Amino acid sequence: MTEVPLPCSVSLAHSCCWLSLICFFFFLSSSLQGCDPFAQTQRSKLQHRRARINQQINKEMRMRAGAENLFRATTNNKVKETVALELSFVNSNLQLLKEELEELNSSMEVYQTDSEAVNVPMIPLGLKETKEVDFTVSVQDFICEHYGEDSSDYDQEIKELMELRQAMRTPSRNQAGLELLMEYYNQLYYLDQRFFPPHRNLGVHFHWYDSLTGVPSCQRALAFEKGSVLFNIGALYTQIGARQDRSATAGIDRAIDAFQRAAGAFNYLKENFSNAPSLDMSGPSLCMLVRLMVAQVQECVFERVTLTTQDTHFTSQLRLAQEAARVSDVYSLVQQTMSQPLVKDYVPFSWASMVQVKSEHFRALSHYYAAVALCDHTQSDEEDEEGNNEADKAFLQFYVSAPSGPSLSQVLRDPEERRKLGKAHLRRAVIRHEEAMRVHSLCKILRKMDILQDVLSIMHKRSLDKYSELDQEDDFDETAEAPEIQSQTHQKPDITPPNFSTVQVTDIFQRLGPLSVFCARARWGPVRLICLQRKEGGLGLTLRGDSPVLVAGVVPGGCAAEAGLREGDYIVAVDGQDCKWAKHGEVVHMLKSCSDRGVELSVVTLHSHDTQVWVWNTNFMPSKDMRSVLLSHGSDKENTRQRLLGGAKGQSSASLLNWNRKKKREGGGVTKRLGSTFSLSFGSIRDTEAMY
Repeated sequence: MTEVPLPCSVSLAHSCCWLSLICFFFFLSSSLQGCDPFAQTQRSKLQHRRARINQQINKEMRMRAGAENLFRATTNNKVKETVALELSFVNSNLQLLKEELEELNSSMEVYQTDSEAVNVPMIPLGLKETKEVDFTVSVQDFICEHYGEDSSDYDQEIKELMELRQAMRTPSRNQAGLELLMEYYNQLYYLDQRFFPPHRNLGVHFHWYDSLTGVPSCQRALAFEKGSVLFNIGALYTQIGARQDRSATAGIDRAIDAFQRAAGAFNYLKENFSNAPSLDMSGPSLCMLVRLMVAQVQECVFERVTLTTQDTHFTSQLRLAQEAARVSDVYSLVQQTMSQPLVKDYVPFSWASMVQVKSEHFRALSHYYAAVALCDHTQSDEEDEEGNNEADKAFLQFYVSAPSGPSLSQVLRDPEERRKLGKAHLRRAVIRHEEAMRVHSLCKILRKMDILQDVLSIMHKRSLDKYSELDQEDDFDETAEAPEIQSQTHQKPDITPPNFSTVQVTDIFQRLGPLSVFCARARWGPVRLICLQRKEGGLGLTLRGDSPVLVAGVVPGGCAAEAGLREGDYIVAVDGQDCKWAKHGEVVHMLKSCSDRGVELSVVTLHSHDTQVWVWNTNFMPSKDMRSVLLSHGSDKENTRQRLLGGAKGQSSASLLNWNRKKKREGGGVTKRLGSTFSLSFGSIRDTEAMY
């Protein structure tokens, strides 16, 4: 359907005609209403306005969907004309809201440092907003159906989970906020293992808004929740990096670390998630964000080199010129990425303008420092021959290709040739500065940034003043064209992947039992009560392993066999005392302490683990055909990972959250036995096996 654009002067009241109300109430009466998580917390005016606009965009999009359904369903031409007119109003409103949201997301000054130092502003990223999620009914039902326990016993755990998610929605812009996001992200691993089997969904819907456009997306896949939280971790790092005081090396180092970690988070998301429903988490957008963060790291490296270079030595100025050229090159690469078809119409215009301004600005600085090196350089005496050789070597490697005319060695030894080449570099510097100021003037949002205007004006004036010093009245020679400077850096940016082990968490629902047995993918029979009465030959059973203890063998004709205990059973309680997490020795002590009346065991038999591949349509593709996403227990990139470090009792130390590798089950491998009974392989713990 063709969208008819209308001028911004059209009143929003026109969209409230009778047809809109019919469409809205008829098609959308059952839709969930958006929440306002920031009205109570008052985190900031910016976040509050962004949340409001997200809700309005969501409402307009649902209204448009209802009107489009009516347009397709009706055969009345008059109704069709009325609906088409209404759709034009809705599309116009959506465009206005998206432009307003873009302006909010482009408010880079909000996240900048309060320092009075004159530095080029950085580009931060706003957080993705999300609605509240109520896990209560879904988790309670799953506990009753799958685990066979009284769900009311886990009300406190459910409340703790929901409070953690609610707090995660509004993290502070510091280390505590990062730890909060990582804590919830790590907890999602346990939630996935406990309540998300591969053959069905839990019935919980996760609503998230696009970080830049505010377009809502809704998924039932926990992978979408994981990816959105990981995106916010990267976005929070960008805000922390942007707010650092870069007038000192300590602040620059903190900014470098933050931007490198942001690049690592976005890169991790790009490599481990696919078919994201929102554009901000798509592959091209994440690739652009990674390159943008790397460019900002390179800019911080240049600022640190500038601060630490106190001398005006020839080679020092050449190094500054090459560092500046490197910054310009990486921003040019970001600019090319932003010009790609899938990203061009998505990236805010202020971002694209800022990147172009920085590319031109640092190219101008590169030529300026080259001119300073040439014009202020003096050939030393013969006693400093080593210094002259070092200068010659550095200058010979300074350009991409040697300029025409005298050799570079002759240029260094001829003051007039140095002046001419330096003047050529200054001419290019002035041209680049003026181009940066022109691009800056075309963007309304950048024009509001006084600090950026100050930086560009100061640098431009400095180059003009230097050019005036070199310009002579009797200089009638045509200014030569300065060659391209070879970019080089002494510190290449690192992409630091997220280290989730820094925030250790404990499974909120650990009372359900060890994940090696009591997980969503496991299937077992009902709890059986076994009453054992000790005889002269003992109980007649062999135990093995810990948490939970496994019945490794049953003596034929013995007490345990007569009571109905079977090989492969897991002991979950002794005389009513829960022992899912009990060690081997603790269970043995309980059995030996039984009185003459005997002991009552609660056991379960593990029948199977869902190790086969299941196809689950998660609607991860935002296209009409909605491709199915293949979720595999062993190798799915988005819903599997290795166990968390420092988690619940009984877990081993292992690298965590790696969706690229096949995951091993906790407590050892699972091997199938005859009769659909499973046993654990305990090749390394034979010492704990004993007959009782």
